[in-house]
Amino acid sequence: MSYPTALTDIIELFEFLPESERRENLINYSDAAAACVRKEGDTFDLEDVRKDEECSDTVGVYLNIDAEGKAHFAVELGPKVQTLTKAMTAILCRGLDGSTPEEIMAVPADFVPRIIGAELVRLRSQTVYYVLSRMKAAVKMWLNQRRAAE
Repeated sequence: MSYPTALTDIIELFEFLPESERRENLINYSDAAAACVRKEGDTFDLEDVRKDEECSDTVGVYLNIDAEGKAHFAVELGPKVQTLTKAMTAILCRGLDGSTPEEIMAVPADFVPRIIGAELVRLRSQTVYYVLSRMKAAVKMWLNQRRAAE
């Protein structure tokens, strides 16, 4: 399976880092999650804001499909969302930006341990996949709406 180019670059950055550098980079990505929020005046084709049982706070996923059929996300996280979820948010916003809905739906979750490491996957198994599942759900809702309109 090939991943979107930007996501591949992030995977390759993390994959061979020593554990201490991996965690430091995850913290840096966590800090970058604030850049994923909606900007003033942005409009979206789909907005999905909710608090799920597997997440500690409300998460808003906003999807826009541009005229060329490329997806762009904004994600807003409540203040109780954990550092690892924030890091995955920034990674996915950057790594999936400009992909088609079909490419996003085809992305397997097997890259997650390559980024965060097997130990964190084991400790935080639900958390690490949460944002990816929410982004895919938003894309699936958008695809279903588009099919229904056709």
